Amino acid sequence: MGISLSRLGKPLLVVVSLLMISTAGGCKQGPWTLWNSYSARFIDNQGRVIDPQGDGRTTSEGQAYALFFALAGNDRATFDRLLAWTQANLANGDLQTHLPAWLWGKNRDGQWKTIDPNPASDADVWMAYTLIEAGRLWQHPTYTNLGRRMMAQIAQREVANLPGFGLMLMPGPIGFQHGRAWTVNPSYMPPFIFERLAAVDRAGPWGAIASSIPRLLQQSSRHGFAMDWVDYIPGDGFYPAQSHPGKDAPAPGGSYDAIRVYLWAGMLDGSGKTRAEMVNAISGMGAYLGNHGAPPEKVSDQGIPLGQDGPVGFSAAVLPYLRAFPNLEKAGSQQMIRMSAQRDPASGLYGKDFTYYDQNLSLFATGYLDGRFRFGSSGELKVEWTH
Repeated sequence: MGISLSRLGKPLLVVVSLLMISTAGGCKQGPWTLWNSYSARFIDNQGRVIDPQGDGRTTSEGQAYALFFALAGNDRATFDRLLAWTQANLANGDLQTHLPAWLWGKNRDGQWKTIDPNPASDADVWMAYTLIEAGRLWQHPTYTNLGRRMMAQIAQREVANLPGFGLMLMPGPIGFQHGRAWTVNPSYMPPFIFERLAAVDRAGPWGAIASSIPRLLQQSSRHGFAMDWVDYIPGDGFYPAQSHPGKDAPAPGGSYDAIRVYLWAGMLDGSGKTRAEMVNAISGMGAYLGNHGAPPEKVSDQGIPLGQDGPVGFSAAVLPYLRAFPNLEKAGSQQMIRMSAQRDPASGLYGKDFTYYDQNLSLFATGYLDGRFRFGSSGELKVEWTH
């Protein structure tokens, strides 16, 4: 017996619509409304991404993500503004010779300037990847050359050989090796980025890092939950980090950083073994969502969810991941319903406070699910607007 859509509740109608969009397979779509709303609210006319919840600060992560979304949305004008501001203000005028500082904002004297010059490698690899793909997709070799120069700097300054484990991306050039321990962040390493960089530069460290990422998760996750920061001790293994330099030190465990690990795993191309290895290493989140309506905001260093629901961006982040589990369709639908309930119809933005981070996670997840972009078997970016 058929069920009329008109008899479904409004949230379920939204879910059905989202499912129809995400399986449309290459159909030309209209404007990317979430990206347009994000740009209008969070990016100024110079190309600076502003985090209102962070006292108006700008991070290299925010600039890198926005560059990627501009490319995925074929928004070259915004891309060029973002790139120009990043080079001028975070990279001493030249990304070819300076990796971007991770934090820019108002100092104690009220001046707007670089607050912490140490680069953040997650932003660096996203930026290098996006420049490489922008050069290819827009047929503009200047972007490609800039991306290659960034790759050379990352390989030289932000890659370490962990004794007994192998090559690994460090969170930044300075401050992440202390005594016998190395501190790393699993969310800084989307495998598709390193697969693509390996195809571009086969002599570099990228392929070795890509092949090590599933092993990192298998050895550092706790009860199937990813951790934010982990310490590696040669001969002993990985442990949730008790503290990490350069940022406020929350309790060890999994939270706002680790949620991206599920997102990256879910967006991987499924034709190889990497996605299966990744999602199996962090299957605790899937098991939890089989019985709970939202991802937990925090997971302890023992892999125990701590009760309070995460924000709406967490629901977005797990959607591609949940699709890797055939028995978790209901859990995916629950997250879609939660997102639709927290979507502002006027702006299209998510959450009560429209936080910067929630919108970024939502842009990744919904852009992927509705087919605006995909990552190929070698990490290459596939965008809807080239069809």
